[in-house]
Amino acid sequence: KGKCPEDGWDESTIELFLHELAIMDSNNFLGNCGVGEREGRVASGLVARRHYRLIHGIGRSGDISAVQPKAAGSSLLNKLTNSVVLDVIKLAGVRTVTSCFVVPMATGMSLTLCFLTLRHKRPKAKYIIWPRIDQKSCFKSMITAGFEPVVIENVLEGDELRTDLEAVEAKIKALGAENILCVHSTTSCFAPRVPDRLEELAVICANYDIPHIVNNAYGVQSSKCMHLIQQGARVGRIDAFVQSLDKNFMVPVGGAIIAGFNESFIQEISKMYPGRASASPSLDVLITLLSLGTSGYKKLLKERKEMFSYLSSELKKLADNHNERLLDTPHNPISLAMSLKNLDETNDAAVTQLGSMLFTRQVSGARVVPCGSVQTVNNYTFKGFMSHANDYSCAYLNAASAIGIKKQDVDVFLKRLDKCLKTFRKEAKQEKNINEISDANAATEQLEN
Repeated sequence: KGKCPEDGWDESTIELFLHELAIMDSNNFLGNCGVGEREGRVASGLVARRHYRLIHGIGRSGDISAVQPKAAGSSLLNKLTNSVVLDVIKLAGVRTVTSCFVVPMATGMSLTLCFLTLRHKRPKAKYIIWPRIDQKSCFKSMITAGFEPVVIENVLEGDELRTDLEAVEAKIKALGAENILCVHSTTSCFAPRVPDRLEELAVICANYDIPHIVNNAYGVQSSKCMHLIQQGARVGRIDAFVQSLDKNFMVPVGGAIIAGFNESFIQEISKMYPGRASASPSLDVLITLLSLGTSGYKKLLKERKEMFSYLSSELKKLADNHNERLLDTPHNPISLAMSLKNLDETNDAAVTQLGSMLFTRQVSGARVVPCGSVQTVNNYTFKGFMSHANDYSCAYLNAASAIGIKKQDVDVFLKRLDKCLKTFRKEAKQEKNINEISDANAATEQLEN
């Protein structure tokens, strides 16, 4: 049926299945005589075993989705993977998606592929409307494709940074719709930025006949992000949405899924990819989904959501204990932010030092964002870089509840963060005492004089 099985397969069954696919490829035929330049020859047995002897990759020189006659097994693997992944995207919340394919590039380059495909549809266009998110790869994806990003600053609503819809529409009118390649929006992001207002952006794109590409990097694991995409496609226009394999399916980095609601456009994107491609990302995600089954994947999604609630409540308690606060970002379903106002006021370097302390204590993934940092990316200067705004009100620390996180991860993180913050408070108190003693000594000396 080309769907993800409800119950996961055991490893020996998956390996048997892969071996059956592999013996359908010509390089594994007994008595095969290859006289071409690409015959699936592999010098190392270890490399051959690592890839289950599926050596030919996927696609043909003109189309990454095309069937390769001398690699029937690899071609079947590619078709099955795309079909199974489409089933899982529907299961995760985008029920009306019609087509998708796995591409052996991470999210940034996959976005670039989408933009390059749109170039042929809109030859006059040179601008991409981009509500600001301080993440380099999605910004560079537009530059690499040869377009000029038009950065739309976010608006502050409470603690949240949200899409400035009026600024988006005003910029479309100022530049002219025919000169705009697309609107490039974002779902999954670091708090206090929250997912873009996808429904409203989709309506704007439909009204002005402008394509809409969504960066859904790690949004498959969030029912809220997937609901936004589903609703955006229902009420307006979304041409394609791109998500990472590693962030959503716990496989090695190197692959992404490009999906959409118009099958012919998704096929156009797949044909834009030049040459054949590595089958490794497709193989990794197929093995993973066959081992999990839909029941296993749904269980992971449920656990992630539960861990988000747990992380949120426990991080709030810790923040209160240190006279800080958990920023109020209810529209972000994955990432949380805790203020570091007291730390920032105590010592300019303390915020970045906290990040170093956490990293050396084996806490990975926590982002510490100081105020006022400036960074230039491809000749574009961003003020307050990493905070998604020129001047956010306070320094803060990010933590996320991503798929696969365990209660132990949350508990150990909070324990180590608490210890680091206590170290800073102790040092600050000692410094204050030293300053008070120095002031008292100076006053005494002045009286004596």
